[in-house]
Amino acid sequence: MLECNQIGDAGVQSLAYALQHNTSLTALDLRNNKIGYIGTQSLGDVLQNNTSLITLNLGDNQIGYIGAQSLRDALQHNTTLATLDLWNNDIGDVGAQFMGDTLHHNKSLSTLNLGGNEIQDVGAQCLSDALQYNTSLTTLNLGSNEIQDIGAKSLGDALRYNTTLTTLYLWSNEIGDIGAQFLGDALQHNKSLSTLNLGENQIGDVGADFLANALQHNKSLTTLNLGSNQIEDVGAQSLANALQHNTTLTTLHLKQNKIRDIGAQSLGDALRHNTTLTTLNLWNNDIEDVGAQSLANALQHNKSLTTLNLGGNQIGDIGAQSFGDALLYNTTLTTLMLWKNLIGDIGAQCLSDALRYNTTLVELGLWSNTIGQSALAEISQFVERNQRGAKP
Repeated sequence: MLECNQIGDAGVQSLAYALQHNTSLTALDLRNNKIGYIGTQSLGDVLQNNTSLITLNLGDNQIGYIGAQSLRDALQHNTTLATLDLWNNDIGDVGAQFMGDTLHHNKSLSTLNLGGNEIQDVGAQCLSDALQYNTSLTTLNLGSNEIQDIGAKSLGDALRYNTTLTTLYLWSNEIGDIGAQFLGDALQHNKSLSTLNLGENQIGDVGADFLANALQHNKSLTTLNLGSNQIEDVGAQSLANALQHNTTLTTLHLKQNKIRDIGAQSLGDALRHNTTLTTLNLWNNDIEDVGAQSLANALQHNKSLTTLNLGGNQIGDIGAQSFGDALLYNTTLTTLMLWKNLIGDIGAQCLSDALRYNTTLVELGLWSNTIGQSALAEISQFVERNQRGAKP
């Protein structure tokens, strides 16, 4: 590992010279080393003939679009590199175009990280054009860029034709409801994408509805991240309706939205019927006791959910009592996060009473509530017993 050593262009040039004769190195990590386009050119020269390197990490450097061009030239000849990480390198739209050229010709690259590179719609379009023909890339990270609805449309068009991409990260862009519509429409036709991260994209109820429609038809998506958006109870209801019919989604992240009690009630109704969802993240959604009761009641019937995160809400003793009742019947939930709520000793006692008999819950997060130490200690004993696999 050579990350965080500030070796700079001169150091990389020396390293590149040594690599010309190396035939055994498979991974090279050069993150955060103040490498510019000159050093990248040297690495590119090596990659043209290297047949052993599989993973190259150049994240947090300064290669710019000229460095991206050098890598493009090299990867048109290289046949072994499978993973390329260019996180936070200021390559911009021009650099994204060079990477698009790479994807047109390269047949070995399976993972490409272009997050944090100030890529906008033009760059996204260049990459999308390449994805319509590329048959090797399985993971593309475009998180923390500046892609808006036009770029999302281009990516949606690509997803209609691409049959190999399984993971697409688009978190922290500016896709919005219109962009969500384009992606949702594409998902009704795509049969390969399994993970889509759209967190922090200014998506509201309208966008959530488009994505929910996609879930009614899509048969490949297993993980959908919509955290840190602007989804409220109406959007949550749309997603909940989709979950009553969807049979493939296993993980849904809705953290830091505003679904409140009504949205939680809708999701609770969905959990009574859904048989595939295993992880539901509802952290920081202004959910109070009424919403918690609906979710808890659903857990008495649900047989698939293993992880439920309700941290950072406004659930009090009544909600905690409902979860206590649920734990007496539920035998599949292994992780329940209730930290940073309004639960006191009364609610904690209800949870503790349930844990005397429940043997499957192995993680219960209760920090930052108003629970006394003795109650927490008793709960911890039961959870630790479950972790050991002991009988009550």
